[in-house]
Parts: sequence; structure tokens; C-alpha cells
Amino acid sequence: MIDPAYIKQDIEGLKKLLEKRSMTAAVDLDRVKTIDEERRALILKSDELREKRNRLSKEIGQKKSKGENADELMAHVQGLSGEIKEYGDRMAALDEEFTDLHLSIPNILHESVPAGKNETDNVVIRAWGDKPAFSFTPKPHYDLGVESGILDFERGVKLAGARFYLYRGLAAQMERAIINFMLDLHTREHGYTEVFGPFIVNDESMTGTGQYPKFRDEYYRIERDGLSLIPTAEVTLTNIYRDEILDASSLPIKVTMQSACFRREAGAAGKDTRGLIRVHQFQKVELVKFVEPETSFDELEMLTADAEDVLKRLNLHYRVVLLCSADTSASSSKTYDIEVWMPGMNRYVEISSCSNFIDYQARRAKIRYRPGQGRKPEYLHTLNGSGLAAGRTLAAIMENYQTEKGEIITPQALKPYME
Repeated sequence: MIDPAYIKQDIEGLKKLLEKRSMTAAVDLDRVKTIDEERRALILKSDELREKRNRLSKEIGQKKSKGENADELMAHVQGLSGEIKEYGDRMAALDEEFTDLHLSIPNILHESVPAGKNETDNVVIRAWGDKPAFSFTPKPHYDLGVESGILDFERGVKLAGARFYLYRGLAAQMERAIINFMLDLHTREHGYTEVFGPFIVNDESMTGTGQYPKFRDEYYRIERDGLSLIPTAEVTLTNIYRDEILDASSLPIKVTMQSACFRREAGAAGKDTRGLIRVHQFQKVELVKFVEPETSFDELEMLTADAEDVLKRLNLHYRVVLLCSADTSASSSKTYDIEVWMPGMNRYVEISSCSNFIDYQARRAKIRYRPGQGRKPEYLHTLNGSGLAAGRTLAAIMENYQTEKGEIITPQALKPYME
């Protein structure tokens, strides 16, 4: 969530932020301000009444000690207690509404984020490698996989429904190799600590990273237990330090985790319905950082470079795109998408999204650090990125390394993991 100081001091600035993000209908900021002002007024009134009640209670004690009648004062105090309770009940209702609205306000955008209305306004920052040349027409991974018998979409649908799939033989082996390769690269060369944690988390965890309450319908939830399947290991990793105060000397903390990810993809009807690009379950290696505020945007550049390194080692052509204001997620302050070239589909496909959330997630999850001896704790900054999405990496390898006979050549970087 954003610093509540923005609500008290710069509502007009927040309105401009919503306009820039194309989210003017998402949050009623006038209502937010009204609630905040009423809450503060109720606090003052309640404090005045408590002070008066305490003063009268002392007078009652004095009268009783002297044997004097205190019935009138006692009735007055009882009336004050009733008023205080009414204010308290009203405060509780306002607090709940304010919290929901506060959590719905998007993050403050970094000054370098370009203004834009949709993904067509995103800016290509750089590209690496060359598009592969073929002496034949390359096939999309979904046709290639079905024809070679390593992807089985029909049985995936039979087992679980639309947008589920089944790997066979080479596909299953290669995705496992991809995951092991990425984990080894990030831990041995990029300095991340590998973690393995739950794929099912509580509501506090989903709220801490920004999925709940606003986007609750987009994820798979187990109502009976009050738990949800994670959409990404970002949720698990970021919430490791929820409600904790870290020492500055421990920062930056860099963690990585392989997980299955589960998404309803409710807002993507009719988009990429074939293949491995937009499915309900997939595997991913996630990168998460906890850093001091002064270094977070430098850390974003390094995190993005770590994700890019995977594609470089696999010799896959890609480009890095800076997302515009309207395409940047509500929780992010600045995001780079890494898009890999898919020759069979004849287009670029997002394979990683690297974001700096500044203190937005840290405030929601109450993750702080102590800058120095005797100093008050402050909110740190969190970052995350895919390092990479394993299914999309497999699809990219299939399309870029295919032969005219429909075989898949193993990239050099994966050969030690395929033996």
C-alpha cells in the first residue's frame, strides 16, 4: 500500500496518478479522503470524551470517599461510555472501509515510467541476439509438440479442463533440465539463496504482495481452509519476512524458488488459447530481493540482467521493454518485461516481468529494517522477477531449436542436465 501521508497531503496528486494509470474508476479517492477526515475527527472526539470520563470518575471516587451522593455523576459517566462505544463502532466500520480502499490505491510510479494508455505505448529499451534464420517455415511449439508426441493437450483437458496440458518424454525432461539450469545459475553465479516453500498460502500472504483483496477472483482459493494456490513464488518468498524487522547489515537479501504457479486467467478469455503461453498451471523460477530504498532501482537493473542471462546462455533472441503507466501492475513502481522471440508464432512473447515495488509490498506485509544503531525501523523495498517461466522457456527452445524434420536440438547450456 502507499504511504498514508499521500492521502492526507496530496489527494490531487493521487487523482493524477490514477489518471496516468487509466484507473480513475478503480478507487473513489474523494471517499477515501472523507473517511480519513471523519476517522481523525472521531479520534479527537473519543479522546475528549475519555478525558472527561476519567475526570468525572475521579470526582465520583472523591464524593464516595466523603460519603456524598454520586448518582448523577455516575449516570453522566455511563452516558459518556455509551457515546464512546458508538464512536468506537463507527470507527471500526470506517477503518474496515478505509483499509479496503487504501489497499486498492495503486503504487506511485517512478519518474522514468513513460505515460501510455496500453501495451502499444511500452518502450523497447534494448535487444540481444539475432532472430534465427530457417530454410523452412518454423512451426509453433503447440503443433511441433503434438506432432512429435511430447505435448498432449487433449489429455490435459481430459484430466483437468481447458488450458491444462501433459508433457511426455523430451518435454518433461527438458523442462526439468531448464529449472535445474536456472536454479544453478542464479545460486552459483548470481548470488541468490535457494528456498523451497509452500505452494498454498494464507490470506495474509496474498494480501502482503497485492493479490488480495482487489484481485481475489483471479486466483484459485480453498474456501474451507482459508488458503489459496500461489500465482507465483513471489507470494511465498516475499512473505518470508512478513511482520519482521531486519538488520541493515543483512541487506540485500536475494532468494530464488522453483514452484508450480496457478492462475485462473479470467481476464484473458480468447487470448493465447493454444499452447503453453497462457495456461492455468505452469512452473517458474522466481527471483525476489529485499533491499534498502536508496539502492532499489539499481537492484532492479541487476535483477533484470540476472533474468536476461538465462536467455543469453540459451542463445535465445529477446528484447527488454519498459512498461508504460497504464500497463504497469498496480503494485509496481517500475517494470521491465523481457520478451523472447518465438519464430513459429512469429512474434515476441513475455517470458519474464521484473518489478520494483518500492515500499508498497513492505507496507502491506509490514517488512521493515533498522538502518542503524538506535534508529527507528523503516520500510525496505522489495523487488521480484521471473527467472524464468519454465513452460514459456521450453516453448521458446522448441521453436528456436527445431529442425525441418521436427526434432528439437538441445541448447549447449542444457546438455549437462539432459545426460
